[in-house]
Amino acid sequence: MLYQGSCHCGAIAFEAEADAPITEVTSCNCSICRRKGSLLWFVPRAKLTLKTPESAMSTYTFRTHKIEHKFCATCGVSPLAFATAPDGTPMAAVNVRCLPDVELNGLKVNEFDGKSL
Repeated sequence: MLYQGSCHCGAIAFEAEADAPITEVTSCNCSICRRKGSLLWFVPRAKLTLKTPESAMSTYTFRTHKIEHKFCATCGVSPLAFATAPDGTPMAAVNVRCLPDVELNGLKVNEFDGKSL
């Protein structure tokens, strides 16, 4: 399945490929995810294609600076983040709230305790 995503104004647009429909997401309670209200779906970076230049994204990092939280400087929406999985695989954490074809009500939400890390 191919999912189309974007920030609110469209300055950041992307496609993400999934082997199956998205049925589970992660809700993290770290200081930034809690404030943003993101519901995260993790995908290898190789399965995410930017449709707009990466230069259109602003970046925010904090604490260990290992996760690049991307957001739009125009509309303020945070559609994704980039990091590396423990095995070294480049990953993208996609905020499924920015994927209009995903029905949020049917998703299983897994809680992650990022606050304690």
